[in-house]
Amino acid sequence: MPKRGMQPIRQRELILAAVEAIHERGLNGVTMGDIAKRAGVSPALAHHYFGSKDELLSATMRHLLGEFALAARRRLAVAGDPRARVDAILEASFAPDQFSPALISTWLAFYMQSVHDKAAARLLAIYLKRLEANLRHDLRPLVGDGAVALARGIAAMIDGLWLHAALPTLHRSPDEALGILRDYVDGRLAAVALS
Repeated sequence: MPKRGMQPIRQRELILAAVEAIHERGLNGVTMGDIAKRAGVSPALAHHYFGSKDELLSATMRHLLGEFALAARRRLAVAGDPRARVDAILEASFAPDQFSPALISTWLAFYMQSVHDKAAARLLAIYLKRLEANLRHDLRPLVGDGAVALARGIAAMIDGLWLHAALPTLHRSPDEALGILRDYVDGRLAAVALS
């Protein structure tokens, strides 16, 4: 029987262990037993808290989404004008604590899982809708009706740069990825200003 008050601690340990295990072995190559061992708990306890690997993956994705949202909110709280707020979202997307190799592997596993798993697809849809909505809100004062298309373009570039980061031959540092994205945004904003 688990000790009282330990559930949130153990769940977090299992989630963090899942991130590392997915990075090391891939989603299909990792078992609940592997994750439990890495977390220092029994497989039975891992199943007690999450039921299945799919449920643990969903919990892991909710955790990562929450961590990203928190990082974005912190940056948005100190950003002044709309351009600074857009930059705050870009910075959150490529912050070193959000852009580690293990997290990149886990996000890619999440994207792949969403093709066949309704719960993962729902979480991914929520993430993308929130990202685009936040970008649209701050882009609208800068580009008017062009905010929708520019927000979609930025979201697609974020995903593309994350994909590049996952591939050893295309790896980009967080600073390089952020620079590429800022150049894109600045170019689009300049094009609107000239039209």
